[in-house]
Formats: sequence, structure tokens, C-alpha cells
Amino acid sequence: MSAPRVIALSGGIGGAKLALGLYRLLPEALAVIVNTGDDFEHLGLTICPDVDTALYTLAGLANPELGWGRRDESWTFMRALAELGGETWFRLGDADLALHIERTRRLQAGETLSKVITDVARRLGITAAVLPMSDAPVRTRILTATGELAFQDYFVRRRCEPQITALRFDGAARALPAPAAIAALTSPAAEAIVICPSNPYLSIDPILAVPGFRRLLADSVAPVIAVTPLIGGEAVKGPTAKIMAELGVPTTPAAIAQHYEGLLDGFVLDERDASCARELTVAVHVTDTLMRSLADRERLAREVLAFAAKLPRTRMERG
Repeated sequence: MSAPRVIALSGGIGGAKLALGLYRLLPEALAVIVNTGDDFEHLGLTICPDVDTALYTLAGLANPELGWGRRDESWTFMRALAELGGETWFRLGDADLALHIERTRRLQAGETLSKVITDVARRLGITAAVLPMSDAPVRTRILTATGELAFQDYFVRRRCEPQITALRFDGAARALPAPAAIAALTSPAAEAIVICPSNPYLSIDPILAVPGFRRLLADSVAPVIAVTPLIGGEAVKGPTAKIMAELGVPTTPAAIAQHYEGLLDGFVLDERDASCARELTVAVHVTDTLMRSLADRERLAREVLAFAAKLPRTRMERG
């Protein structure tokens, strides 16, 4: 694969939608750097929910009904596990289970997560680069009014119900960006870095918490653009607005842009929030950001790339 021209930072479902739009336009010139703060060990297996969502989405294998996992899934394993009294709160489909088992086997044999995922992507026919943010384990921890929770306990088992007071990212300070992520972000061929409309706190912050990532974005030759995860003060999916309110942050696009302060050259704002444009201190593109269909994903991706092409290419030009 040649050096990617566009690099996307993504979490799970919401980010993967835009990543798919970008992939449809740039099948061999895209790198997707994916959050691994959601990763955890379950039933003896290493589970990477956001990475797997990216893989299944780009490969055309995503489950359209659930939004996660593989399409045409069966659940024999989960039924048998329940009969044995095993933990069933985190559902693993039969086909999906194969990826978790193979990944765990290869990691235990000494391979890096990057190597495993690169090979899986190739075997699934994906021509873009799908890159874990780091090969070192980073684990998102949720601090709540009633105690600390592992991410999946909060997100899946407790369905995001506990009130968040803070977040921390175990292992981030000791981690490094994955080598391929560094290569993509420092490539002179880079034309745009897109922060997908993923949850800033749960999906993008774990990436930025790894030492070096913020500097890589700030020093890139490519403009950095964030796409709003909010429409009319609400998230299309997930707890972004809930978390912002609990942390005392206004649920506005301006607050999202401020969250990425020092990194952005442009911000893509939903047309329903057009009146908020004057609150932003970076270049703004206003459009319909709701991605209901594949055509919507491609349209938004095309607009994001056109917006990026109009922005200065170097920090010196950006002032």
C-alpha cells in the first residue's frame, strides 16, 4: 500500500460510518487509526470492539440490525454458555468469536496487535490501513459517583447509566503510538486528518492520551478537521451529550471544538446548528452530517475532503 493521503481517527459505530464513506472514495489511500481504550479481556479472549467495528464496516460485514458485530450472525455459543452459567452480558456471536480467538492466539504467540489487525484486514479484502492506536494496552476507566468502572462494565453491562465524574486511561502514559500510525501522520503525502464524529471523551481522548499523538497532529503537514458528533445538542447515537452534561460541559459544537483546542484547522458543523458557526474560532463547513445511508456517508466524506483541500497545508501557512 502506498502512503495514505487521508488519515481518520475513529472510535466505533459513529466514526466507522464516516470512515466507510472515506474508504469508498479512497480505497487505497486511507488509514484509519482506531481507539483501543475499549479493549478488554473477556472469557480468556482479547476483545477489541472499536477495531473490529472498523474491520467489519470496511469489509462490508457489519451487522446492520445491531450496529456492531458481524451480519448474518448466529448465537449458539452464547446459548450454550448461558446453559453452563457463564457470563453472557457481553454478547459474542459465533462468527465474531473466530476473530477474538485467532487474535488472542497470535497475541499470546508474541505478535503485535498492529501486525494481527493488518493481516486480518488483508484477509477480509480491505485495501485501506486499519491501525490500532497503540500496540501497548490502554484501558479506559470510568469514574462515577458510586465508584470506578472498567469501560465495558459502564458501557455494556451498565448501559451508560452511572453518572460520570471523570475518565482516566490506564497504560496510556507508558504507551507509544503504533509505528504505522506515526508513519501515516508524518507522511508528506498526507492531505487531510479527519477526526470522525466519534465520542470525543470515550473514543478520541484515549488516542490523544497516548504520548506523542497530540504533537503528531499539531505538526502534521495536513489540515486537521473534526466532524461534529452533535446535532441540535444531541448525539445521533451513544452517550456523548450525557457525558458532556455530567462533566459540566455545554452540549454545543463549540464545546467540542474547544475540546480539541490547539489541534484543529477546520470543523464540520451540522446544518441544524448553523447558528453556532460564529462561536467557532476555526474554519467552518456547514452541511447535513446525519448519515442514514451509504450515499450519506459518501456525500459527507466528499464534502470533508473538499473542505480540507481549501485549508492551508502547513503550520506556517496556518499562522
